[in-house]
Amino acid sequence: MNKTLCGVAVLAILASGNALAHKEGDFIVRGGLAAVVPNDSSDDILGTDEELEVKSDTQLGLTLGYMITDNISFEVLAATPFSHDIKTDLGGLGTIADTKHLPPTFMLQYYFGQAESKLRPYVGAGINYTFFFDEDFNSKSGLSDLDLDDSWGLAANAGVDYMLNDNWFVNASVWYIDIETEAKYKDSLGNKYKTDVDIDPWVFMIGGGYKF
Repeated sequence: MNKTLCGVAVLAILASGNALAHKEGDFIVRGGLAAVVPNDSSDDILGTDEELEVKSDTQLGLTLGYMITDNISFEVLAATPFSHDIKTDLGGLGTIADTKHLPPTFMLQYYFGQAESKLRPYVGAGINYTFFFDEDFNSKSGLSDLDLDDSWGLAANAGVDYMLNDNWFVNASVWYIDIETEAKYKDSLGNKYKTDVDIDPWVFMIGGGYKF
């Protein structure tokens, strides 16, 4: 991702032209590949020293923004549902469950530079709501009735847009999202358990966009 951001910056330095970047009143749509990479940890499970591990996934990402001024925007992050395997080293089981989630995120962003600039780096902060669905254990786990609580948390991001012409641009960006959930489940005897899980993913996105 660092190489990608550097590459966009180099293109901006070498290119010429008078394409205008984002300005007050513009709507901005971005789309591309978004990779959710959990920075996860959890409480111990089933009275052991083992934890739950949430694996990465890549889906189609989409953002919609509105320029409140030449430098400040409001933006919403959306995506197709992310699907994650849930693993543990307990008893060498490996993958024991899977879940899907959607993480809509609402951001205020500050864009550096002027509206005439072809290169517009930006940073932002906001709030995330993540809801989980289709949570299931597989048969080898010996567990059942998995339920993951929805999550509210803070979010931050940074990115850069490079204008190709007056409307189209390329983009690279990264988010950090605070996602904490409580996993509820039962063992084969019907005993109930709860495990706190911190997912706290990095989200990397690269793609293009259009302003109007």
